[in-house]
Amino acid sequence: MTNARLLGADEAAFIAAVRAEDTARFVLLTERHRRELQVHCYRMLANYEDAQDMTQETFLRAWNKRESFKGHATLRTWLYRIATNACLDFLEKRNDRTPVPCELPDPGSEVLYLQPYPDRMLPEDPQESVVVRETIELAFIVAVQHLPPRQRAAFILRDVLGWPASKAADALELTVASVTSALQRARVTMRERLPGRRLDWRSPAIHELSNDERGVVKSYIEAHERNDLDGLMSLLRDDLRFAMLPEPGTSVITAKDAVDGWVSGGLFQRGHDDWRCTTTTVNRMPAAVLYLRTPDDPEYRLFTIAVLHIVDGKIAELTGFDAADKPWLGLPPTL
Repeated sequence: MTNARLLGADEAAFIAAVRAEDTARFVLLTERHRRELQVHCYRMLANYEDAQDMTQETFLRAWNKRESFKGHATLRTWLYRIATNACLDFLEKRNDRTPVPCELPDPGSEVLYLQPYPDRMLPEDPQESVVVRETIELAFIVAVQHLPPRQRAAFILRDVLGWPASKAADALELTVASVTSALQRARVTMRERLPGRRLDWRSPAIHELSNDERGVVKSYIEAHERNDLDGLMSLLRDDLRFAMLPEPGTSVITAKDAVDGWVSGGLFQRGHDDWRCTTTTVNRMPAAVLYLRTPDDPEYRLFTIAVLHIVDGKIAELTGFDAADKPWLGLPPTL
């Protein structure tokens, strides 16, 4: 039996709780890792609701396997191993959790099951590797989805969490050589899928929005509320990448074509021209939350969240999500 004196405090306390069948203590020791485990599951699955489910599944499996924990690894590592394998089992059963073809030549597929991750649900410590901006932004999450599941797991454990090859191999029940090979193939795919500015995802972490980003979001909101189409157009790059998920049809279009398309779809027309907007952040990216008031309604109702990727003072990517069916974003339903 493991000598508790050689263990860390959490590991010794966990083993003691298991021996005593102390469920309250078990919950206390495991729950403190919930947020970072959920981010880990989100990177694996790109879907907030699925990540919630798999985090809960992780704790369920941890309870069922509690007597197998001997303290050979830290409690945190043990939980990550369970979470990783829960996600792999999920992906094995779901054939709708792979990118689907789209008309764009590059990157050539899109992730219709992608959901935004609210910053308020990230772990509180901004220095944690699990929450650095470079590895939580939408572009990175989408790129990860193009990796086969075990490559994906190896890549996240090694390059995002910084685990040594032996530790990742143990978690995935693979050889070190297999993990190293999977990581090399994953890096090639990631470099093919990510824009040039993001090729070094292991660079020093950035956490905060820049003043430039804040200014563009403010201008975007003001233009939206004024129905200022020229103002909106001036904020968009001419090679704007636009998507409104979960609908298929990611497109690269000019600023004028983007605005013309929104207008032809009914936006900024009578009944869809009374806007109020607020700001938020998801995936450590700036986002505008759009509320619409129709003529027969006294209140502004939650409509869409527009997640913006801003480059040199212009919106280079705009990913829209229907916000009304996502209570976990923590947004008020009306203004």
